[in-house]
Amino acid sequence: MTSHNLHSRGPLKRRTLLRGSGVAMGLPFLSAMRSSFAGHAKSPSTGQAKRFVAMTVGLGLLPENLVPDGEGMNYQPSRYLQSLQDLRDKVTVVSGSSHPGVNGGHRAEASILTATPMGTSGAVNNTISIDQYLAKHRGHQTRFPSLVLGTGGSTSPCYTESGAMIPPLTSPSQLFAELFVDDSPKERERHADRVRQGRSIMDIVADDAKSLQRELGQGDRDRLDAYFTSVRQLEQRMQQSQKWAEMPKPAVEATAPVDIRNPNDLIGRMKTMCDVISLALETDSTRYVTLHLPGGGGVVPVEGVDEGYHSLSHHGRDETKLEQLGLVEEAMISQWGEFLRGLSQHGDATGNLLDATTVFLTSNLGNSSNHDNRNMPVLIAGGGFQHAGHLAFDRKNNYPLPNFYVSLLQQHGMEVDHFASSTGTMTGLGITG
Repeated sequence: MTSHNLHSRGPLKRRTLLRGSGVAMGLPFLSAMRSSFAGHAKSPSTGQAKRFVAMTVGLGLLPENLVPDGEGMNYQPSRYLQSLQDLRDKVTVVSGSSHPGVNGGHRAEASILTATPMGTSGAVNNTISIDQYLAKHRGHQTRFPSLVLGTGGSTSPCYTESGAMIPPLTSPSQLFAELFVDDSPKERERHADRVRQGRSIMDIVADDAKSLQRELGQGDRDRLDAYFTSVRQLEQRMQQSQKWAEMPKPAVEATAPVDIRNPNDLIGRMKTMCDVISLALETDSTRYVTLHLPGGGGVVPVEGVDEGYHSLSHHGRDETKLEQLGLVEEAMISQWGEFLRGLSQHGDATGNLLDATTVFLTSNLGNSSNHDNRNMPVLIAGGGFQHAGHLAFDRKNNYPLPNFYVSLLQQHGMEVDHFASSTGTMTGLGITG
């Protein structure tokens, strides 16, 4: 094994590697490389593992049909909220909130779950989305760390740490197969072998690592320890992958869904995907799901609608377009409510799935007609929160929506007090238990 002379007066080379049994492992930047001249969240109310489902709408929701009159639990329900009144104590509608500094109209779709301003040119690199942040720290506890889904299109609001967009899976039948249809024993073993090949890099280079740590200053030792810890965590996730690769998938009584061929059937596709999402949560196959509902151009097959969805979103206050758009969005909110009711009817002795699952509905557009990214539509359901009915913030000087993301992370047991442009946790949204 190659050794390193760490007693020399020269700096440790940035390209220094730990080597063992043919494996080479690079190191993070350490002070010694400078020139010598210079942490399973449980729901407090139910005891179940916490879950998060984000549904994002590409073309917004009409505020006059969504935002109710009055504040708190005594609000007067709006047109869209009428269908949710049996869930009133489980839902919070938020008005007057948005992501600080985010603009760009449709371009801000990339910012829905990251809250990172992308600018009008798109030259700014994005950051990790809230769903992927949760999946990074908590997702290893299930077979699928997260699911990124869509009812159509090839884009999603989900981004990795490096700012890369994660494309969505748009076929409910394919999703069902991934979740519940077992591979052959031969294919399972082949997958397990691939995971095993990445075994314990740290064990292979252990002697070299110990030698290096003894020769470094305290600051570098701490940095190197943090780096090795991250490698160990990666290995643990690989071990989890091997475990899942060798285990059969959960059996469900439901039959595989049939994909809806009409690309304009937004509500039908939403329902079919929501049915499979419910099964994924019920079987604890995953705990973090995002479903994106893009704004297609065709006519949504809802009674009374005869103009394309995207055209309706650019209504210009035309009464006919507003009424047809209202019918589409009303059906969307009604389907969202059906998803919530389904979760409330499933669970175990400790409680139902809705109380353990935060279901979040929003859009990058507060006004799709003029591409305004302020006053984002926001609905929050379940999740063990003390729901507030209507949280009415200033519609001219918006409240930072990233504060909700901090509340969400803390509700999932994470010691985090900041996300993107947050200023704290969300005012008025308490935690039960």
